[in-house]
Amino acid sequence: MSHSDHPPTMKMGIPIPNAKLGMWLFLGTEIMFFTAFIGTYLVLRVESPAWPTPDDTHIVTAAGAVNTFVLILSSFFVVLAHAAMGERRFEAVRFWLWFTVGLAVLFLGIKAYEYGGKFAHDILPGRIPETPTQAIAKVDRELEAVVRDRISVYTDENIVLVLPPDYSSLSDAEKAEYPVGTPNRDDMAVILPRLQAFEQNGTLPTDLPEGIKIDEETAAEFRQSVSSDIELYKKWTNLHEHIVANVSLVEVPSAETSAYRAARDALSEGETLPTLKFNEVTSYLHDLKASESYGDYAAAGVFDPHPILHGNLFASCYFLMTGFHALHVIVGIILFGLILLEGTRLNEKWTDWVENSGLYWHFVDLVWIFLFPLLYIVS
Repeated sequence: MSHSDHPPTMKMGIPIPNAKLGMWLFLGTEIMFFTAFIGTYLVLRVESPAWPTPDDTHIVTAAGAVNTFVLILSSFFVVLAHAAMGERRFEAVRFWLWFTVGLAVLFLGIKAYEYGGKFAHDILPGRIPETPTQAIAKVDRELEAVVRDRISVYTDENIVLVLPPDYSSLSDAEKAEYPVGTPNRDDMAVILPRLQAFEQNGTLPTDLPEGIKIDEETAAEFRQSVSSDIELYKKWTNLHEHIVANVSLVEVPSAETSAYRAARDALSEGETLPTLKFNEVTSYLHDLKASESYGDYAAAGVFDPHPILHGNLFASCYFLMTGFHALHVIVGIILFGLILLEGTRLNEKWTDWVENSGLYWHFVDLVWIFLFPLLYIVS
């Protein structure tokens, strides 16, 4: 061997661009990220004695199926864009990437539609009653909020004054800063007699603070609604007292203190009053929502009671997995958007970017292919 012969130069590393290697390493961490979600979901799903059905949780399987097709088609367009990039057909690259971005936006729109259905039915983590007792308590809270909102309107408009006992002793400056109608608003038992007085005689407060006026046209509108609002308050109070006492709405129609005590005192030794049943509450709420006077308020503010066992667990998994996936879709739109922003300036320098963005998008598609059957089909 002559001295002029030299061994070939050794090259370290993997024979792929650094950017592509970095993308593969990043996707490896993303695989572990979503594997933890999916694995945890499978364990919870398998170990739970019951699991919410799509009907219970308002899962729209058709929407999920359409979104699956949308993502698969978008991945196909990414492949076409990558092929066009290799052939230096930059106008075709932009053409196919615009289709990809459009489908990605369509995916997010369909997902927003699905999320809207969850919000409309209150299928949210921590808000789903899992037992009949929890469902009844939820009806009580929501109906109370409706009643408070209705009564607060009267205090906001000064139809009913709610002033502190020492209001007359306050200075003019303190009176000017005092938020009329706000204090004790939650104390509806204090406000109710004043509402009833307004219902009976229709007169407005005469001791209004200086600078506070009541429009007569507004007052006339309240005269028309005060009776129904008082009735709604009484209906909620009756339901609330039945829930607190845990007595039947049918067997003991009135849970007022006197009526409840009379029914309780009439019991023989060892007897108990019939307990409140879930179907009684659903029937009671149905009648409230059917009322022409206040049914619209009740229907808008109170969800139909529907206990869903493990509903909160499912909702947490659903929003966590689909939410993170949606964030990845948004990142993909940004990656493709940066390419499209180049416009006619797009050149071969963007080849690695197009390829790596395509790899990322195929991963996003693959994750959804796992999520769709787990969340939408397997019951």
